[in-house]
Amino acid sequence: MAREPGSQQAVPNRPEMRPDDDGVARRRPLREQHVEETVEIAVPVRTAYNQWTQFKTFPRFSAVVRGVEQLRPTVLAWTLGYGPVRRRFAVEIVEQDPDAYLAWRGLEQRPSHQGEVEFRPTESGGTAVTVRMLLEPRGAAKALTGSSGAARVIARLVRRELESFRAFIEGLGQEGGAWRGTIRNGRVQHDHPEPPRSRVAQWPVG
Repeated sequence: MAREPGSQQAVPNRPEMRPDDDGVARRRPLREQHVEETVEIAVPVRTAYNQWTQFKTFPRFSAVVRGVEQLRPTVLAWTLGYGPVRRRFAVEIVEQDPDAYLAWRGLEQRPSHQGEVEFRPTESGGTAVTVRMLLEPRGAAKALTGSSGAARVIARLVRRELESFRAFIEGLGQEGGAWRGTIRNGRVQHDHPEPPRSRVAQWPVG
C-alpha cells in the first residue's frame, strides 16, 4: 500500500523518475508498453482532464468498472467486473500534472501493472487522450499476458473504454467536477507547508 509520510520503506516497481528543468523529479513516460490507444475528443483539454479526475463517475460509462473507492489521498481501490465476476485491486497515483498527465501503478502482486494517460490539445480545439499500459505478470501468468493475443484483447478493451469516455464527456458538454492538484512520486504537492499533524485533504473523486 502507499507509504505514510516520512516513511523510507522501499516500494517495488516504482516507475523511473527524471529531474525536469526546475529540478523537480517527474515520472519518465513508459518506454515499453503492451497497450497504447488514443482517441480524439471534441471538448477542450481542461474539460476532458477535469472529468477524468472524477474517478467515481467511471461506472456511469465504463463496461467493466463497477466502483472506485479512495483509500488514501493517492491510493484508490477499483472494482472491475463482467457478469457475476468481480475483482478488486488498489492503484497508486504516482504522478499527476493538471491538463497534461496522470500515471499510476498497481499495488497488487500477481499480476501488477503500470499505466499513464496523456492529454494533448488538437488543432481543432479538442483533446487527444492517450492511454498506455505495461503489464508485469508473475509466474505462469507471464507467458499468457505477454502474448500478442492477450495484448490485443486488452488493447480492444482500453479502446472501448476510451470511446465510452468520449461519448460520455461529449454528451455532458462540460465536466461534472475536477481535482486540480499535482502529485509527485506518489505524494500530493501543497502550495504551502502543512502544519504539523494536520490531516491531508481527501481526494474529491466524484
